[in-house]
Amino acid sequence: MSLAFRGVACDRGARRLFEGVSFALAAGEAAVVAGLNGVGKSSLIRIAAGLLSPAEGEVAVTGRIALLAEAAALDAERTVCEALRFWAKLDGADAAAVTRALDDVGLAALAGVPVRMLSTGQRRRVAMARVVASGAPIWLLDEPGNGLDAASLGQLEALIARHRGAGGIVLAATHLPLAMPDARIISLLGEGTA
Repeated sequence: MSLAFRGVACDRGARRLFEGVSFALAAGEAAVVAGLNGVGKSSLIRIAAGLLSPAEGEVAVTGRIALLAEAAALDAERTVCEALRFWAKLDGADAAAVTRALDDVGLAALAGVPVRMLSTGQRRRVAMARVVASGAPIWLLDEPGNGLDAASLGQLEALIARHRGAGGIVLAATHLPLAMPDARIISLLGEGTA
């Protein structure tokens, strides 16, 4: 499995957000996309996921991808377990993977609660459980620490470390400190909207 950017540029409207981004990640490796708000961190994650085409350059991906985007993409009227099983079925994962993932994020006790009843941090953790349950070797995480308290952030860091230890790849865009030892830093320069 691998993820590589070769001379990638991104435009939004008539504005160039970034250009010349090149990096390659192999099994067990990680990178953190850093920069001011508005310089294209989320756009870079969307390009990696294939949801946005680069203005220039190319992206090469070998392996399945799981995306944690800003929106949790969980049906608010379903229970946590039902919402996760929906995605697990699409990802080819089973109910046991959902149960393990809820344990991993510390939310097994909320499996029967409707998604709409969750706090912001709990929704974020359920969205991370969706990524874990997918079994995908490549994780694309857009602001994974948003809404998390210190204990939940520690759980997230442990999940990322475990994933990398098993040979997984992680590309994370974040403005919050996130412990990912030996991760490459991809700095996006630009005016942003700090």
